[in-house]
Amino acid sequence: MKRLGELISKFDDILLCDVDLGVGEKEISAIIYDTRTEITEGSAFVCIEGASFDGHNFAGEAASKGAGVIFSEKDLDLPEETVVIKVSDSRKALSLLSAAWFGYPAEKLTTIGLTGTKGKSTTCYMIRNILEKAGRKCGIIGTIGICIGEKTFETHNTTPESYCIQEYMSMMVDAGCDTLVMEVSSQGLKQSRVYGIDFDYAVFTNLSKDHIGGAEHKDFEEYRFCKSLLFKQCKTAVINTDDPNAAFMVKDSKAVIEGFGMNENSGDVKVKVYERASGLKLTAENGVMGIEFDYTGHFSGKAGLSIPGKFNVMNALCAITVASHFTKDTTLIADALFNTHVRGRLEPVKISDICTLLIDYAHNAVALTSVLNTLREYNPKRLVCLFGCGGNRSKDRRYEMGEASSRLSDLTVVTSDNPRFEKPEDIISDILIGVNRADGEYITIPDRRDAIRYVIENSREGDCILLAGKGNEDYQEIEGVRYHMDEREIIADILSSLH
Repeated sequence: MKRLGELISKFDDILLCDVDLGVGEKEISAIIYDTRTEITEGSAFVCIEGASFDGHNFAGEAASKGAGVIFSEKDLDLPEETVVIKVSDSRKALSLLSAAWFGYPAEKLTTIGLTGTKGKSTTCYMIRNILEKAGRKCGIIGTIGICIGEKTFETHNTTPESYCIQEYMSMMVDAGCDTLVMEVSSQGLKQSRVYGIDFDYAVFTNLSKDHIGGAEHKDFEEYRFCKSLLFKQCKTAVINTDDPNAAFMVKDSKAVIEGFGMNENSGDVKVKVYERASGLKLTAENGVMGIEFDYTGHFSGKAGLSIPGKFNVMNALCAITVASHFTKDTTLIADALFNTHVRGRLEPVKISDICTLLIDYAHNAVALTSVLNTLREYNPKRLVCLFGCGGNRSKDRRYEMGEASSRLSDLTVVTSDNPRFEKPEDIISDILIGVNRADGEYITIPDRRDAIRYVIENSREGDCILLAGKGNEDYQEIEGVRYHMDEREIIADILSSLH
C-alpha cells in the first residue's frame, strides 16, 4: 500500500486539478492500466488511450469494481464519490506512478539507454560484457528479452510498458544489479514509457527509415523526433557522428556530448571526446568470420570481434565509448568484445572448420541486403541464403527480400518462416516473384527443418551459410499457435545424425 500523495509527488508538470490533503492520504493497493487485469479494491486505474482501445471507456466499470482513484485525460461521468485526478498525459502519469510505486529504482542504478534503427541489441550486450568483466552487475531490457542475473524473461516489445520497466528495474536492484543497459525504441519514447528516467548515458547508434506507417509513426520526421527525445533526459549523450542525423538528435540537449565514428569528426556536432576506429582488417579462420581494428579517444587500444561486419565495429566503438567511463583496461575490453555473441544477430553456429554458418534476424530487404553485402566482403566461395517471410504481412516485403537474396547470394533456399494464417506455399510463391527479378540460383524447401538439413548436408568448403529471418526466435507460428522451433537445436540434431 502507498499513499496517493506519495505516488503523485512528482506530478507538477502534468497535473490538471487540485488534490486536497484528505485525498492525498488515500491508500492505494495497486496500479492498474490494462483493462484485462482484475480491478482490486482500492486500486488506482490509469486510463490509457491506445491505437484500438481507449481505457477511458472502461473508467466507469473500474470505479464500480472498487478502483479508489481514476487517472484521466478526459472529463468523465462517474459517481460523485469517485476520486478522479485529471492529467495532461495518462502515459506520463503511469510512468511517474510506476516509478514511485516501486521506490524509484532508476535512482539506484546507473542507467544506459540506447536508441537507433540498427545495432541496439548487439551494442547492449557488448556494453554489458565489458562492464561485467570490470566488476559491475548489469541487467538488460531489450528486444532479445529481460536479463536479470541468470534469469531471462521474454518481452513482446523492445521497450515494455512503463510499469513493467519500473518493475524489472526494481527486480534488478533486489538481485544486486548496479547497472541497467536498455534498448529504448521510438515507440517507447513516443508513448512515454521511459518518462521521468534521467539516464546517466544515452546512446544513438544510427537512423534509417523503419517503423513508419500503420500504428507506429506517420512519417520519418516523427520517427526521428521520437528518437531524439531520449537526449533530452540524459546526463551524457554518446552519438554516432558519422550519421547525418547526429546533430538533430542532440539539438537542444543539455547533456555532455561524446561522439564515435570512423570518419574525421566533421564538426557538425561539438563533442567532448571523439572515439574513432581505424585500421580495420577482416579475419576468417576455422570457419569464424571476424574483424580487427584500432581505436583512439578516451585512450588508445586494439580490439577484435568474432562476428563479421564493419557495422559491428561501430557497435563496438559505441560500447567502448560508454565503457570508458567504467574501465581503462584495454585487455579487458578486447577480451569482452571478442567473446560477445548475441543470439540471432549474425550469431555464428559451428558446423565445421571449412565453412561458416550464421543465424540472423534480418527479416526485411534492407536488413537482408546489409547482411549479405557484409558477408560478401569476406569473399566466400559460395554465399548461401536461407529465408522465408511471415504470413499476414506485406507482400512487397516478400518480393523485395526475394530479389535481394537472388541478386546477392549464389544460392537462395526459399523456405517457411512464421506462416501464421497463410499457406507456406502461397508465401513462397510470392517470394519467388522477387527471386526471379534477379538471376541467382534458387531452390524451394517449404519445411524449414528440411531446408536447414539441406544446406548443411550440401555445404562445401568455403561456403558462408546465412539462416535469415528467425534470429533469436525459438518458435514457429502456425494458425495462431506457437510451436517450439530453435534453429540451434535443429542444427545440433542434424550434426548429431551425420556423425
